[in-house]
Parts: sequence; structure tokens; C-alpha cells
Amino acid sequence: MTSAPALPPLLSATELHAVLDRPGLRVLDASTELVLDPGAGRYVATPQRDAYHAAHIPGAVFADVVHDLADPRAELAFTVPGPDRFAEQVGWLGVGDTTQVVVYASGGAWATRLWWLLRLHGLDRVSVLDGGFQAWQAAGLPVESGAVEVAPATFTPAPRPELLATIDEVAALPGSGGCLVNALDPATFRGEQPVNPYPRRGRIPGSANLPFDSLLDPGTGRFRPVAEMAELLGAAGLLGPGRAVTYCGGGIAATLPAFAAFVAGKPDVAVYDGSLSEWTADPDRPVELG
Repeated sequence: MTSAPALPPLLSATELHAVLDRPGLRVLDASTELVLDPGAGRYVATPQRDAYHAAHIPGAVFADVVHDLADPRAELAFTVPGPDRFAEQVGWLGVGDTTQVVVYASGGAWATRLWWLLRLHGLDRVSVLDGGFQAWQAAGLPVESGAVEVAPATFTPAPRPELLATIDEVAALPGSGGCLVNALDPATFRGEQPVNPYPRRGRIPGSANLPFDSLLDPGTGRFRPVAEMAELLGAAGLLGPGRAVTYCGGGIAATLPAFAAFVAGKPDVAVYDGSLSEWTADPDRPVELG
């Protein structure tokens, strides 16, 4: 039996609705709330399982990116899990080697984080719902409540290490002619934010700044037209011929410009998973301010 053609990487709500009953399709809800706790001086990430139970796209399965799809032994939150753990966890979500996956969330870069994790482990048939759950609701499309139970599937990981940048590679990147892009807001990039959730303020030397949400339409949360994204990505250096790496605070926001670059025709942008959480924890790693 021949599988259906792969869906495009960026899918509108109406396009997803049209194929929702397609055999072999799995929709994953990665909704997560990320809140800065000023008292603790750190971000707290909470999977939005209760909101999923209240309303989600019909047939969607909840994916816990914070716990299940991260390394539980790592010191840093959201650290990429090993291939075996990842394969086991996505298998429980009903994702197999030939599954067509569509990921969505209720904001932020959690959907692109899951897209990147799946692609990092070798799955090509992954799409992102443009505008997330808000776009689905705005289109007046049906929702359902409760949890969705699916049969486990077998996923065989085929890691793509070139999509995961290490701290030592990042340190050498600017001097080697590569491109390093910080996906956080300008105040954080300059080290001027009122509350700093990282061990030290500042950015990795040699970084350009491309806030991840600048690639989205502020009114709808949908991605900007490809030509507009390409202009922003190109100005930051991400579409050039050399090695390109994105980073943020903990490897979440950085996946959104990496996904945008994929849509714009550069599929090999890597993510520095440790990002500022790892970099600024090492006093021997320099930072830039201003």
C-alpha cells in the first residue's frame, strides 16, 4: 500500500481540516505555558494538559514536550532526550516510521520545538499548523474534549546530528564564517531585561538578533508570507551558504526561526539546545552586552 503524499511543512487550519480523516495521520498538541517567575528569577514551563482535555482538534493526542520528550536526567530543562527514549515516547503517541504528523500548540514555539525534535530523530513527514489552535478556533472548526487514546506505534530513530549544535561548535562558529542567531527579544539580547532568568546577562559573542515572534503576524500568530520571512532570515544571515545556528534561552524559541528557514528553502539550520542556560552557566564563556 502506497502512503499518501507528504503534507507541506506549513499547513493552514482549513488544509488540516480537509485531511483530518486521512489514514496514517497523527495530530499532536504540544501546548505549553511558559511563565517568568520574578521571585525565583526563572522560567516555569507547564504542559497545558487540562486545556487540551477541555478542547482540542478532533483526534489530537497530547504531547508533553517538557517532561516526556526531554532527558529526565539532564541538568537543563528541555534537553534533547536520547534516541531510544525519544522513540519510545513518540511511539506511545502513535507515531511510527511512516506516520504523517501535524503538530500545533496554543502559542509560543512549542509546535516548532516538536517539529524539530521529530526531524532531528529522522522523521520527515512533519507539518506545523499555521497559527496553532487559535487559528483552528478562529476558522470556526470543530473541537472535542477529553483524552484521545491511540495504539502504540514503532518509531525507528535515525538521528541527524547536524541539526544539533554543541557548545564548542557555537564558540567557534563566528570565527569560522558561520552564522549565529539569537532568537530572543532585543532587551534580552542586549542584556537589559528587568529580570534575568539566566546565570549571567548578555549574548554569545558574534550573535545576530532575530526575535522569533518577528516571523509571525502579530494579529493572527500565523507565519508571515514566505517572502517576508526570507527577507528577515536573510538579513540575520540564516539563509547564507555557510553553517547557521540558532539559540535562545533553553532551545525552544530557537526552533521557530529554524523552521522558518526550512520553509524558506534552507533545511539545515541547526539549534544550540543548551542555549543561554548552558552558555552563561560557564564563567569561562564570554558574553556581550549592549
